[in-house]
Amino acid sequence: MLVKAKNTGGVEGCGRANEPGLEKSKRFFEVSLVVNVASECGFTDQNYRALQGLQRDLGPHHFNVLAFPCNQFGQQEPDSNKEIESFARRTYSVSFPMFSKVAVTGTGAHPAFKYLTQTSGKEPTWNFWKYLIAPDGKVVGAWDPTVPVEEIRPQINALVRKLILRSHEEL
Repeated sequence: MLVKAKNTGGVEGCGRANEPGLEKSKRFFEVSLVVNVASECGFTDQNYRALQGLQRDLGPHHFNVLAFPCNQFGQQEPDSNKEIESFARRTYSVSFPMFSKVAVTGTGAHPAFKYLTQTSGKEPTWNFWKYLIAPDGKVVGAWDPTVPVEEIRPQINALVRKLILRSHEEL
């Protein structure tokens, strides 16, 4: 299911179909890894496989990968939104949300990426930048594409564990 990326600002501006934005959906209360993806990049295979592994192991109740296709770096995401989603689902069996193609840098950057860049102090310079978002919506880490997903996994696990323990305490 492709999700149109709304331009309403911040991470909360990334609404799913029939949802006004993450701020009013359950997604805002889970751990998220926001990634700008590309289908024709040298990092594509290793990242899509690792991202789907995270989604399979930790999602979708407490964690989600949020994938935003981007064609700004090396023109490595030239296809339509539908073709991008089909490629990712067919080739890597991705089950995480795939948003519509966006710009992640410059004056035309999607508001979610402006927020991520401003709050982390790190702007994407290539495909597969990863931003870890805590359940409160705060950016807790940002990594360039040379950092493997497996290196970030312990931090994601710790946030998910904390979220689950807090949920159990509230019961």
